Amino acid sequence: MSVEPILEIDKLNISFFVRAGEIPAVMDFSCKVMPGETMGLVGESGCGKSTVALGIMRDMGNRGQIVGGSIKFRGRDMGEMSDAELRDIRGSKIAMIYQEPMASLNPAMKIGKQLMEVLIIHENVSKNEAYERSLAMLESVKLPDPARVMSAYPHQISGGQQQRIVIAMALLSKPDLLLLDEPTTALDVTVEAGIVQLIKELGRETGTSMLFISHNLGLILETCDRITVMYSGEAVETGTVNDVFDRMRHPYTQGLFNSIPLPGADKNTRPLVAIPGQLPLPMERPVGCNFGPRCSHYVESICNAGAISMQEVDSDAHRSRCLRIDEIDWNAEPERPLVSDPAEPGDVVLDVRELKKYYDVAANKMFGGGDTRTVKANESITLQAREAETVAIVGESGCGKSTLAKVLLGLETATDGEVLLGAVSIGDTDVGDRSTETVASVQMVFQNPFDTLNPSHSVGSQIMRTLEKFKIGNSYDERRERMLELLDLVKLPRAFAERMPRQLSGGQKQRIGVARAFAGQPKLVVADEPVSALDVSVQAAVTELLMEIQREAKTTMLFISHDLSVVRYIADRVVVMYLGHIVEQGTTDDIFAPPYHPYTEALLSAIPIADTSVEKKQIVLEGDIPSALNPPSGCPFQTRCGHKSKVDNNLCETEMPPERELNSGHVIKCHLDSRHLDAMEPVISFSTDKKAS
Repeated sequence: MSVEPILEIDKLNISFFVRAGEIPAVMDFSCKVMPGETMGLVGESGCGKSTVALGIMRDMGNRGQIVGGSIKFRGRDMGEMSDAELRDIRGSKIAMIYQEPMASLNPAMKIGKQLMEVLIIHENVSKNEAYERSLAMLESVKLPDPARVMSAYPHQISGGQQQRIVIAMALLSKPDLLLLDEPTTALDVTVEAGIVQLIKELGRETGTSMLFISHNLGLILETCDRITVMYSGEAVETGTVNDVFDRMRHPYTQGLFNSIPLPGADKNTRPLVAIPGQLPLPMERPVGCNFGPRCSHYVESICNAGAISMQEVDSDAHRSRCLRIDEIDWNAEPERPLVSDPAEPGDVVLDVRELKKYYDVAANKMFGGGDTRTVKANESITLQAREAETVAIVGESGCGKSTLAKVLLGLETATDGEVLLGAVSIGDTDVGDRSTETVASVQMVFQNPFDTLNPSHSVGSQIMRTLEKFKIGNSYDERRERMLELLDLVKLPRAFAERMPRQLSGGQKQRIGVARAFAGQPKLVVADEPVSALDVSVQAAVTELLMEIQREAKTTMLFISHDLSVVRYIADRVVVMYLGHIVEQGTTDDIFAPPYHPYTEALLSAIPIADTSVEKKQIVLEGDIPSALNPPSGCPFQTRCGHKSKVDNNLCETEMPPERELNSGHVIKCHLDSRHLDAMEPVISFSTDKKAS
């Protein structure tokens, strides 16, 4: 193997030139990617990760420009290459996979033609050879029925399959370097696990070097050999994955790990610690250490004396941009705001009994023709949630989580069954027909904080509008005072009342969403992926905020999420849904320890965990979740279940499993007998060697 790096970036500086002047986006950035190696690039939004990738591709638009340093590909300075040479290596020697697969696919072209185009343009092969090689590549990325996929349009396949197509397209010309920019962020956790496994296998088989950009430290651990941590345009720590994960030597890296719910985190005894403050704007970076204003180890006249370069830690391979490496106690536990009086669950607030929600869909409804088919979005949903309790609902996209939320909020009405909020039946009452008191009693924190605020009105006026609707306060002054109290509650300065939404960061907008949800003193708050769009440090702050307000107000929370690490940390009880059915429910301890429903087992296996001491069983689900228009017979999970062969007489394919109570409150819907359930081993365990060290 050649010792020459595939990619060598040295003291790279990238700026964007706008009317206000020069905005430095990447500064003094260096890294190497060796043959067959995968380098991970991590950091918060806006730290410059994607700008580095676009700099490598020379795709920075009219305003972006490399103003210093060099990028060498196989020893050649790319800055000295002609436009023709750059065009020749893009897509052939260097390929890029973007976060959103549809950004790389032409919706008006069949998939086969788009794949063949890569080979015809870059290798000048015949159409027949291009077709055969494209077909073979679709087989290697494990797509079912490749011939059918070749003749399909992008909209006719699922998101996970679209991402596999983009990976196939990138690998067709056997690139030396593959850039992956958040390639799994938009995918379900089980699909993500399959894509990650695929990327690792293809990397081993082809020897392709990779630059893997992600904010998910667990994914970086599973896919990468080395890692570079970025903050505010600079690399702040770099080394092997084991060096950085086990012997981190920069306060920002340490802050990232304290912000994520690793095994052992506990919302009462070992809560998360968010990084204080905000990422500085590019025009307002501090003198000296960019992380200084947010760092608990900051020392005046040392950390702000001047520009700080990367320092050697214990070898040239492990480096950190910190002057106080030898003075900080890296093993010291951070101060954690312990919860002295955790709320105990009270009486039942939400009682859902045999809820069904069906949709009738005509094959050609627009023109009044076609047969009517039924989509069973929710099928016999039964669950309870108590006062001050957090019940998490987990499952893949299309499992019915959001439909259940819509019924609770009155945006949809139940087809059958009953939904009780206290003593009030709300399942068959549309939101427009609900009393003001009932509407105020059930509120929602949405996934995307950007879409829930009116850009034309100040933050304070929008909260006051909510108070006015819920008839809280008898006058303008009373409502304004209550609005300011709500800003205090979500830990935002009162001056933010006059700000417009565009002047707020994503985490601040989500806090305003939380303030509005709690404005009417609700009994039940439905939180639909409330932290998935946020950076990990902001995620930790919003998660802690939600729980703190919940404890004070004794609110019941229904937490909808696909992130089982967050669920394990925040939830008291967990409900697992698949294709409209609840397949398992119980306390969080019940769900995260065997015996499991086979689907729960696969979900747990798919969690990326940023802990080198964790060992996991590898369970990758084959195929996609079936369509609710055409669900399988028998058990809804039987088409993807790895345990089906253990059940006699084809029961899984012919009969719906009965609900069984394994112990008090732990219910499972599965045909597996007790002998097989009892023999299940933990999916997540810990390496004794690592723990001892």
